Amino acid sequence: MPNALCPMTHFGIICPAATGHLNTMLPLGRELQERGHRVTLFGIADAQAKTLAAGLDFWPISESEFPAGVTAESLAQLGKLSGLAALRYTITLLQQGADALLRDAPAALKAAGVEAVLIDQVSPGGGTVAEFLGIPFITVCSALLINREETVPPFFTTWNYNPAWWARLRNRAAYSLLDRIAQPIQQVVNEYRQQWKLPLYTHPQDAYSQLAQLSQQPAEFEFPRQDLPSCFHFTGPYHNQATREPVSFPFEKLTGKPLIYASLGTVQNRLLPIFQSIAEACVGLDAQLVISLGGSTSPESLQGLPGSPLVVSYAPQLELLQKATLTITHAGMNTTLESLNNGVPMVAIPIANDQPGVAARIAWTGAGECVPLAKLTVQRLQKAVKQVLTEDSYKKNALRLQDGIKQAGGVSRAIDIVEQVASTGKPVLAQK
Repeated sequence: MPNALCPMTHFGIICPAATGHLNTMLPLGRELQERGHRVTLFGIADAQAKTLAAGLDFWPISESEFPAGVTAESLAQLGKLSGLAALRYTITLLQQGADALLRDAPAALKAAGVEAVLIDQVSPGGGTVAEFLGIPFITVCSALLINREETVPPFFTTWNYNPAWWARLRNRAAYSLLDRIAQPIQQVVNEYRQQWKLPLYTHPQDAYSQLAQLSQQPAEFEFPRQDLPSCFHFTGPYHNQATREPVSFPFEKLTGKPLIYASLGTVQNRLLPIFQSIAEACVGLDAQLVISLGGSTSPESLQGLPGSPLVVSYAPQLELLQKATLTITHAGMNTTLESLNNGVPMVAIPIANDQPGVAARIAWTGAGECVPLAKLTVQRLQKAVKQVLTEDSYKKNALRLQDGIKQAGGVSRAIDIVEQVASTGKPVLAQK
């Protein structure tokens, strides 16, 4: 039943059609629905199957421009890239998505009777749509939070936190580079804002909600922050097995040895030589390596890997992490938080977008080691794997972060905040 203070509300959800974002936003929608609200995800055709499988309503937008399959094609291209090339390509995709969203979403949300919206932080234009329609919106950081501070390195770097003057200068230069790369997005959004007689954005953070901003990070998994808005909440992750499609897995092939789970996610997973390096780095360890390809290729194409690891197209990640001793990851936020939720330390090989920033936090918190892609060698990776497997501090820090996640509140706390915004229309302030 809905909260007595928040009668039944029709919530909209706006987020990218990529698996990593849907796996975060759909559990929030599911929780709202279980509390008696109506929930509709507005998106391109590729988001439909997962949305309906999660039991939520789906409203297609921009069908002719983004027909079914276009996301897979775009992500396949992105998965071949790394570093700034991947970031530039991602910006192009986000700019195209923002243009379509701003053009088509207002009429769709109005026709559906949406009364409040949850908007992924990396869905440019979503806040402008809500503002134009005069409905409250909540920003959800389903990836690494990208709110800027001078002492916090940009999300696309593996730089450690450092408040020194030279580090602040370095950060400022990198943010300027990001502004130049992302300028097409702000230009598209401001064109619509001018047309709709809304104040123009002058800073990236103008686009975030002033009522509530939610991050699925626990506060312990973030660099020191001084300038987050008072409505910013670290709620912990939004994982729910019930919102994911079932995946078969040969559990009978697990040997009972310590399990090393390796995954490069579902996007940055086309750089197949990395899987070769991972296999070579784990040869000779008293452990079993399981590699999930995330759909990048068939297991048959990687037959004959050193050490004969168990290779699958997709893995039931939440179940395997309950059995894992170590995760080797691209440092996607979902895999990282799912590992920490199970107290599993990591070796991170960040490839693109926010992964370097997530990897930097894995190392900074002591829950694992980071091996940047540009410095990846079998020897360096093997050293990191052995280090994390044998030194107790990594496991202890992963368990410390696991406790932080348990205390953060997760989906339930996030939706408490969402309901409060919907019922009052006022900012929900974080507890000090």
